[in-house]
Amino acid sequence: MNIVVYPGTFDPITNGHYDLIERATRMFDKVVVAIAASPGKQPALDLDTRVTLAREVVAPLNNVEVTGFSCLLIELLEQQGARIILRGLRAVSDFEYELQLANMNRAQAPHVESVFLTPSLENSYVSSTLVREIARLGGDISQHVHPKVVEALDRHYNT
Repeated sequence: MNIVVYPGTFDPITNGHYDLIERATRMFDKVVVAIAASPGKQPALDLDTRVTLAREVVAPLNNVEVTGFSCLLIELLEQQGARIILRGLRAVSDFEYELQLANMNRAQAPHVESVFLTPSLENSYVSSTLVREIARLGGDISQHVHPKVVEALDRHYNT
């Protein structure tokens, strides 16, 4: 089975993430959306909320599994029986950081490959950071995220 792991904090999952996940379902037998606890990044939404939201968003996709993790990514790949990491590249500025991560992962596990996808044009500027900031300031994020994410961020920032 050809399994790919798409790791990230997904704080929150956006339409850009969904775009990459949906496209990956056509290339791989199984797509594992791996949501990092990432306490160092101090995510706005807790891990359970991010996992729940991702599961709701990707529910229409049959060959996608969502899991939270707090171990090394290489360990998670081993647990999942995967040898491929999927990462998204929105802009040239992402490339240097993603190349550094890919090389570090390869140094730890030479059998692991990284695959990069670019988002569709309409999602090329969407980031979780921007979505959170717009939501925090009361702006409309509905064109950038699933309705369940809109509700979750509204609850988070307005309660």
